Amino acid sequence: MKAGVLYSGGKDSSLAAIMLGTYYEVELNTFVFDPARLIPTIENAAQALGFPLRKRVFPEGMAEEMAEMVISCGYPNDAINRIHQTAIGTLAGEYKVVGDGTRFDDRVPMLTRAQVQSICGRTGSTYVRPLLGYMRSEVDWLVDRLLLVEYGETGTIENGDYESEIRAAIRARGVDPATLFPPHHEQSLVVGKKKCTNN
Repeated sequence: MKAGVLYSGGKDSSLAAIMLGTYYEVELNTFVFDPARLIPTIENAAQALGFPLRKRVFPEGMAEEMAEMVISCGYPNDAINRIHQTAIGTLAGEYKVVGDGTRFDDRVPMLTRAQVQSICGRTGSTYVRPLLGYMRSEVDWLVDRLLLVEYGETGTIENGDYESEIRAAIRARGVDPATLFPPHHEQSLVVGKKKCTNN
């Protein structure tokens, strides 16, 4: 059975894809706002994992709408959760099983129980979050055993995180996104896969 995994190219979604790949035929899905945006680093990460990747595009005008939401709220959480909900809902319309890399201690993005029930009830799909029971320290331990990863601040790492495109849309409105987003947000990008060890 196929599983559509929401994929940023980062360590969490990569680890989730590896876990789901034990039982399902995984297809990675990366969402962008701009259909012309190229995603070579994410394609390389998917290739390193050995899973096919599909680039998908959010509805036209969504980046601007979400930028306005961030500006009006004064923080990005609601917008990022809305974006994530849209992505999961889109995949649930095509796959019987949908997954992502949200962890135990994630706050954003994180769908509520009611949101998950609504999506699954409407589409008949199953939403699987294999890292939901894992705290960050355990995720990092597994990632260190399995993957080669680069780290950096938002804007310095070319992954598929929603934040960079939303920041650009905010900047286009003449607003400094640094005043709206938390400082020192570390991003990750998978650049290879390690040979498994028994340690």
